Parts: sequence; structure tokens; C-alpha cells
Amino acid sequence: MQLVRALDLAPVPWRNGGGVTRELLAWPSPGDWRCRISVADIARDGPFSTFHGVVRHFVVLEGDGVALNLGGRQIEQRPGDAPLVFDGALAPGCRLLGGPVRDLNLMTRGGRGGLWPIEGAWQAPGRGLAGLFTRVAGVWRAGADERALPALTLFTAAPADRMADTVPWTFEPDTPIEQPGWWLSHDVSHEDLP
Repeated sequence: MQLVRALDLAPVPWRNGGGVTRELLAWPSPGDWRCRISVADIARDGPFSTFHGVVRHFVVLEGDGVALNLGGRQIEQRPGDAPLVFDGALAPGCRLLGGPVRDLNLMTRGGRGGLWPIEGAWQAPGRGLAGLFTRVAGVWRAGADERALPALTLFTAAPADRMADTVPWTFEPDTPIEQPGWWLSHDVSHEDLP
């Protein structure tokens, strides 16, 4: 199991100067990732980067939100909204709805994966990577195991099949909030790459 706190990582500036990214995980390896998880701070309007062959899952963590131009449609995303899933090749234009925002990105190549709001207990699906990203501090539990997690922390297990047939995971936030975090997984057991 691995724990990475976003704010402990050095931010990497974007090439276009519109923000910074903190990469929490590139799995199974940075050079050949199938699943990449990052937290980004968007400082100004501008386009997203293009990622061909990648499915993006996008969630606003802090700030007023953004409006994304996806194929001619304006889609607004605010804190607490369900994850927006789209083709990384689309590289939508992004307009801030207020000031700067912080967001969570899960990008996958092949396989199946996603983000799910924390609502009760969760069972990791299939094999591969499973985890939890916390929006606020709280306590993760799996049976008798428990761990206090700070806000903006990624907690992962890989391969997920080590715990998929055991007890479900739960997360109890220290501060009651509508959306305290997200379960996440990436399953490569049914590979769908060409």
C-alpha cells in the first residue's frame, strides 16, 4: 500500500503557463503508465493538454469551478459534482468560473477504471490498482486495519486482487462534507488496448 499527499509534492509548471500539476501516481511505471493520477491548480483560462488513447476522469476539488468546451458543448464542473469522463484527445478549452481552481485527474490507457464518490463501504473491483483520494482528512478502514489520512491524499493498493476478496473499505471524514473523497480503480485484467 502507498500513501502520497498532494501538497508534499513539488508542483510542475505547465508548458503554457496556465497552471501546475502534482503527479501522485503513474502506474505501473512512469515511463509506461496505464493509470495516472494527479492534482492540478488551474490559474487561468486555456486549453487542456491532448492525450491520445487516454480516458480522462476530472473532478473539481476547490474553487468556483470551470466551464469546459467539449465538442461545442459547454459543461460546467464545480466542487461536489460527479466526475466528468471524456476522451483525452479532445483537449477541451477551459474557462474559470471565478478564481483559480484545484482539480483531481485520473487518466487511464486501456483496461477499465474510474472514480466513484465515497458513499458507504466499497469493494475494490477486479485486479490492478485500487485506492482512495481524500478531499478532507479522515480515517480509512478495512476490517481491523485503519489509517488516518490527511486531506488531498492518495492511498492505493496494487495489485488490488490482494484485497479484493477481503473486507470492504470505508472512509470516515473528520469533517462532515457532502463529497469527502473518491474511490478509484484501474483494472487491466480485461485489457482493451489494440
